[in-house]
Amino acid sequence: MRWVTKYLLAITAACILMAFLNTASAMNEDISDLKKFISGNEDMRMNSQDLAFFLVTHNYNALPRGGYVELNLNGIIYKLIPNNEKPGLCDIEY
Repeated sequence: MRWVTKYLLAITAACILMAFLNTASAMNEDISDLKKFISGNEDMRMNSQDLAFFLVTHNYNALPRGGYVELNLNGIIYKLIPNNEKPGLCDIEY
């Protein structure tokens, strides 16, 4: 039984470490990485809530604000507006 406890503890520690590394990788991204990410995905039905959720699940610091998403990327606040039928997920304003 002791080896099971040690095994579970090691797996838990590895999962926590992976979560920290994944979050840290998003913090080092810049606007060009964001633009590539946005242009590489499309969803005509995505609203600001959906867009914020999508960005947060990919480790971006995003909050829905009415009809747009406020994104904090390396201390700079961007306004992302879902663009419906245009290519990509949204338009980016500074």
